[in-house]
Amino acid sequence: MRPNPDYAFDDAEGIRALVRENPWATIVSFVPGKGLVSSHYPILLDEDADGIVIVSHVGRPDERLHELGQHDAMVIVYGPQGYVSPSWYDTSPAVPTWNFAVAHLHGTPEILSDEENLQVLERLVAHFENPLPEPYLMNRTLENADYAARIVHGTVGFRMRVDRFEAKEKMSQDKPAEVVDRVIDALKSPGPYENPRLAARMSHVHGREESA
Repeated sequence: MRPNPDYAFDDAEGIRALVRENPWATIVSFVPGKGLVSSHYPILLDEDADGIVIVSHVGRPDERLHELGQHDAMVIVYGPQGYVSPSWYDTSPAVPTWNFAVAHLHGTPEILSDEENLQVLERLVAHFENPLPEPYLMNRTLENADYAARIVHGTVGFRMRVDRFEAKEKMSQDKPAEVVDRVIDALKSPGPYENPRLAARMSHVHGREESA
């Protein structure tokens, strides 16, 4: 990731929040003799752990393709992102750009037992189901719990302590305050590039919570 002090994002708590709010991740491994392998899965924070620790699972045979647990892996987490038109700046000269938040998390995954994997799967389901009016939890009935216990063998759970991370948050920090305000307003307005999540993220980064 190209370093740029204007867009530095090196706060561990900020990274934890990014993971918490954006749980869809890309897992990348370099496997000797095979090259790069990538997969896409939801992840969760281990909220009780110190530092940044994530848990998830992969479907078989992804664990073999990644040689999961045998070497370093990189998990990429994306926050809000989107196109920014130079027409919104009301200044000249100007060029288009892309605003985004992203983190590359590095560590060696630890393979979980079937019991631990089932617990992670239950947490994942509960995390996404609980906002619904009638959550469809894995253990909602004995029949469903039994079914979940059977299909867990088709997945491999893992826990990864993040040893290091690279992250960047490009939210027009290099622009004057009046330009930032115009970009936020444009992102909140109806149109082909309406992007309220990116507008809210920019508002947060620039201390304009009342504009979110």
